[in-house]
Amino acid sequence: QVQPVESGGGLVQWGGSLRLSCTVSDSMFSLSHMAWYRQAPGKQRELVADIQGGGRTKYADSVKGRFTISRDNAKNTVYLQMNSLKPEDTAVYYCNTPSGYYSWGQGTQVTVSS
Repeated sequence: QVQPVESGGGLVQWGGSLRLSCTVSDSMFSLSHMAWYRQAPGKQRELVADIQGGGRTKYADSVKGRFTISRDNAKNTVYLQMNSLKPEDTAVYYCNTPSGYYSWGQGTQVTVSS
């Protein structure tokens, strides 16, 4: 089964920025509707942003105006640029399709210190 590989997380101060990457070994990637999710301790996984194959994007209200999702189909990679980070953005971030088609990867930890 295909398992996305997420990277780019880390520890950052309140107001800082990070850029996450997710690479998927799938020849059909360019057609895939992709999404970034996050799961904070004790909370359910939530979808924060998604991008269709043609580039149309959508964001959760909690990240709108601060996060930007993009993709490079030539590299089978989807990105999440996160600016103006807040402590409440602390979570493990994952990528997958909105339907959870791929196996879930290990995710990448984002910690925002106050």
